[in-house]
Amino acid sequence: MEKEKNVRENSKLVLEREAIVEDLRLRIVNLDLPSGSKLREEELAASYGVSRARLREAFLLLEDRGLIEREPNRGATVAGLNLKKATELFELRSVLEGLAARLATKRAPDGAWDDLIELFGKPALDAIKEHDMEFYLSCVAQFRARTVDLADNALLSKSISLIVDQTSVLMKRLVLVPGRAETGVEANRQILIAMRDRDHKLAEQLKRENIENARRDYKRYEAFVK
Repeated sequence: MEKEKNVRENSKLVLEREAIVEDLRLRIVNLDLPSGSKLREEELAASYGVSRARLREAFLLLEDRGLIEREPNRGATVAGLNLKKATELFELRSVLEGLAARLATKRAPDGAWDDLIELFGKPALDAIKEHDMEFYLSCVAQFRARTVDLADNALLSKSISLIVDQTSVLMKRLVLVPGRAETGVEANRQILIAMRDRDHKLAEQLKRENIENARRDYKRYEAFVK
């Protein structure tokens, strides 16, 4: 009985920690906690109703995901991105998401991309004209999620998830670059058509080119705002 009780308590603690990690992750990814924000242990522990030791366990997991940084005697802050780190993340995304596109093209059932091809047409373009960038970003996220799911590779899925979390801030900035969102709609549509046509080599090539173009646009954006 004592052993079962300990197992239940440990399971409860794990779920509690995971809930904190997920909540903080979403707040960081959605920019509710922008880069450089100080994460105050005492305030957060009280808001979640946990000990500071339990909160630090969550911080450790977020640090592993590259979302926060911790320094001795300074505490935790939301991680920032300099141009070098951003470039490295884009390089990794190019390889990983290109591979996901290739695998998903091979493994997806017939008709898997038809609704997304339609989505990356008038609906996405209309949203951009109305400055509804959240809708456009949701289209991109839906495309990525389905690609990763149909690629059917757990390690690849985990790797992409880690990088996407770290680059979410970049993507929200990129859609503000004039013409970037419209270019992205057409690029994603062409990738989807290649995937529908079972051309896995072209799908991977176009996906990698799309991310490389995003990297170049981000570099120009950074130079412009300095």
